[in-house]
Amino acid sequence: GAEFFGTMFLIIFCVGSANHRTLAGLDTFSPAYYISISIAFGIGIGGIVHICAGTSGGHVNPAVTLALLLDKRISLLVAIVYTVAQFAGGFAGAAILYGLGNMGELQNIAGVNGYNKDVIDTEHAFFLEVFGTLFLLLTVLSTINEKRGHAPSYLQPLSIGLSILVMHIFLIPYTNCAINPVRGTVWNVVTGQADEHTLVFLFAPWVASFVAVPLHNIFFD
Repeated sequence: GAEFFGTMFLIIFCVGSANHRTLAGLDTFSPAYYISISIAFGIGIGGIVHICAGTSGGHVNPAVTLALLLDKRISLLVAIVYTVAQFAGGFAGAAILYGLGNMGELQNIAGVNGYNKDVIDTEHAFFLEVFGTLFLLLTVLSTINEKRGHAPSYLQPLSIGLSILVMHIFLIPYTNCAINPVRGTVWNVVTGQADEHTLVFLFAPWVASFVAVPLHNIFFD
């Protein structure tokens, strides 16, 4: 339940922050535009992780769930249940945001993940998302590393939120920053803007999961 509602909140509130009604006075290429969205994602997801941490661990991201499965912190069954709940919560959140936000009235719906082929090609977008997710996953694995002696507190969600904030500042100009298979797909699908490029945002974060676990355990553990 926590993963469903946590991911639902992520889509409603964080993706909802990328709203032309809210940021109508800003050029979409201005630093203020994407820094505002970055802050909303970083602080918002940090808060969501804090809310869910005591029950599910606050993954709200299938790439995090896969990384913790590969690190033998959760079972395969738990990973499957969490991933299904995350996608279900994501689609529920996208539907709620679309309906309550009267998005059908907008000619240009913001918050969709994509990239301009005149700026970067598909390979660049894919590896940008891999590296962005890799940074997030290394942060997650470091904050839950028992060897570091961190007592469970608000500092873990804060560090995760700050890493997400930084990655959004970095990636929004290129891919609009997904670093989460749910965030990168459900809003595209619900708004009717999914295409073959959406597959980048579905698979790149999972690739990062396979890289993050051995990288952390060899060099940062």
